[in-house]
Amino acid sequence: MPARILDGTKIRDEVFAELREEIASLDLSGIRPGLAAVLVGENPASQLYVKGKIAASGQLGLASRLHTPPASVTTDEVLALVKDLNFDNKVDGILIQLPLPPQVDTKRVLEAVDPAKDVDGFHPINLGRLLSGRPGLVACTPAGCMEILRRSNIPIEGANAVVLGRSDIVGKPMALLLMHANATVTVCHSKTRDLPGAVRRADILVAAMGKAAYVEAEWIRAGATVIDVGINRVTDPAEAARIFRNFPDRFEKFRAKGFALVGDVHPEAVNIAGALTPVPGGVGPMTITMLMSNTVKAARLRRRSPKDSAAQTTAIAR
Repeated sequence: MPARILDGTKIRDEVFAELREEIASLDLSGIRPGLAAVLVGENPASQLYVKGKIAASGQLGLASRLHTPPASVTTDEVLALVKDLNFDNKVDGILIQLPLPPQVDTKRVLEAVDPAKDVDGFHPINLGRLLSGRPGLVACTPAGCMEILRRSNIPIEGANAVVLGRSDIVGKPMALLLMHANATVTVCHSKTRDLPGAVRRADILVAAMGKAAYVEAEWIRAGATVIDVGINRVTDPAEAARIFRNFPDRFEKFRAKGFALVGDVHPEAVNIAGALTPVPGGVGPMTITMLMSNTVKAARLRRRSPKDSAAQTTAIAR
């Protein structure tokens, strides 16, 4: 039996409905959450990502601003912009779209963002809060993966979870979130010995290595839950023919478009896993959703009294 599809778009719509209620509640208090995006240069992929984030803000009724310094901008100029946004009380969330040009010190810029406005969850203070199990703003992609698991009623407590990838943005915070949910977590990477054997022990597999169809279907334990974070653009016909050898419809779409989007897990996994996220349409929509959630959360925590903040509850405020 084919795996159950964990539809990120459907879950996004559920979360958006909850966010609209919270935004309406904040509006009664005279608060309109605001997101400021900083997009340096004219990278087409970055422009597309930021466009989606600004569009999501508009759908929810959030205030949004887009700052577009030129590709020649210096580190000091970006830091000055970040400083201005830190002091702007109408800005609750600051998004620094990565990558930044090579002449800009990315770490200095990310660390300059006020942790209370760090809606990407990249600041060392927010990472430290996550490590110690304290409340804070959590990186959007891992937080979105957890929402998918919880809202799909996937058992986490006591499960053997394997995270493929150890990046600061996805792998490490993903492992911490799963541990805090009482899973037993193994983090794997390019140097892991017997990677297929490690993957086969997983009840929950989170693949975030950035390699198209890298995880073979036979690596996956029958009935396991697969969260595929990867989104890779395949353009080589030979590679596409290999990946889609048993999916003629998808190969025909590849031939028509000249490219295809593929996750880190081979499409054959649909015949082995118990549940999995599609690519596209799985984790991707939830990443933007959790950015919106973090912006609303930041507004509530920054601009309401501690008493109000403690009283306010939402299914996605974790």
